[in-house]
Amino acid sequence: MSKHGKKYVEASKKIDRNKTYSLEEAIKLVKETSITKFDSTVEVAIKLNVDAKKSDQNLRGSFVLPNGTGKTKRVLVIAKGDAAEKAKAAGATYVGDKDMIDKIANENWFQFDVIVSTPDMMPELGKIGKILGPKGLMPNPKTGTVTTDVEKAVNDINKGMIAYKTDSFGNIHTIIGKASFDENKLSENLNYVITTVAKSKPASVKGVFINSIAISTTMGPSIRIDKNAFDI
Repeated sequence: MSKHGKKYVEASKKIDRNKTYSLEEAIKLVKETSITKFDSTVEVAIKLNVDAKKSDQNLRGSFVLPNGTGKTKRVLVIAKGDAAEKAKAAGATYVGDKDMIDKIANENWFQFDVIVSTPDMMPELGKIGKILGPKGLMPNPKTGTVTTDVEKAVNDINKGMIAYKTDSFGNIHTIIGKASFDENKLSENLNYVITTVAKSKPASVKGVFINSIAISTTMGPSIRIDKNAFDI
């Protein structure tokens, strides 16, 4: 097992592993324990009481964070005609149809972070599903990336839309901003994520839905938060 670096060890000393913190305490600590020279991403890990083997308990969707993510995403829109023109006007980084699909397939081109597609282009995109799927780049209606309203999708992504889904252990990991964000902005983003996830509780899940919540920065230590800090 690899040992943590000196900065991580020093940051960890500020955290009581046996304590669950209030929202205010946790946000303050996560900023204090950012150990990278760059502006760290702040992430939340939500442990859910779901059975990942049951399809109806696998959650998938997207958020538009109130204060954005602090990241600029390169958006590729696969569309034709009027939809393509609207995507360009909305500020998509790249717009095309079969030409872009061929570029990905033939040139191993991935100079983008997210793909938005109109429904009519999905059969063509499906042909390179084996390339896009493992990279988490395949558009999906549940995350708002397969849509006839590409203008709204591009705008939402530029505002800070992020896709999420449960992993094989039933956990959700997603970002809530940057360490440089002020405490109020991080708190608002985190509150929004937790309350949105709480509302997506599958009908087949009985009892407690959210088991635990923890936040951390890139390469930084984890900080557990008291679930009672949220209106869930």
